[in-house]
Amino acid sequence: MCTLEKRGNVYILTLTGNDEHRLNPTLLDSIRSALRRLRSEPTSPSSVLITTAHGKFFSNGYDLSWARSTTSQSITSSRYRMMSSKLRGLISDLISLPMPTIAAITGHASAGGMVFALSHDYVIMRRDRGFLYMSELDIGLVVPAWFVALLECKIGNPKARRDMVLKAAKLTAEMAAGNGIVDMVGGNAEETVEAAVRLGEEMFKRKWDGQVYAKNRMVVMGKVLDKLEFDETVEEENGKGNRSKL
Repeated sequence: MCTLEKRGNVYILTLTGNDEHRLNPTLLDSIRSALRRLRSEPTSPSSVLITTAHGKFFSNGYDLSWARSTTSQSITSSRYRMMSSKLRGLISDLISLPMPTIAAITGHASAGGMVFALSHDYVIMRRDRGFLYMSELDIGLVVPAWFVALLECKIGNPKARRDMVLKAAKLTAEMAAGNGIVDMVGGNAEETVEAAVRLGEEMFKRKWDGQVYAKNRMVVMGKVLDKLEFDETVEEENGKGNRSKL
């Protein structure tokens, strides 16, 4: 599902294969397992994490086919809650990770996949393929409050946020860079990853304390963490209510 390798002074987490890298429990658990391994590595000073993906997609969001592959509405709802809970856990892991993070977007990043990418500190996007896309409006889903909190934290232009959520706008790398959503536009997939590695190596030279870095990030993204915790509580209460009716 994913690999974690060290290249020079940086780590590269790659979503492997040529599928859409849908965020089902298996992939989410695999990514979180890689982050746990990364936390256990003795890194002094702090290293840097780069996340990228093989194929046409960086990630096409939740695995809706898996969630809906049952005739039971209660099971479908449970699967949605499971994916949502695991994605929230992954984003919390990224926010508290004791090192800088870079997303090298080499393909389409949609819905939860886009949120996953933007949860990194820096974003480099491939120029010749892919778009950022909040697809919820087009597919009839309500955007979670913590998604919006993250967009508010990462995208300073309110019009850009509005168009992404309420127009389901698809943004190319150049459009995203123009709106300050991505930090840099790369060439092809390989060049985009190499640009991320160069940026990571420059960060490594600063020899930052990883724990201090993580705590500062958690302050900057405090509103996102609050929403993550609130949504987790709401889903737990809703789950209890549903179970009591069975």
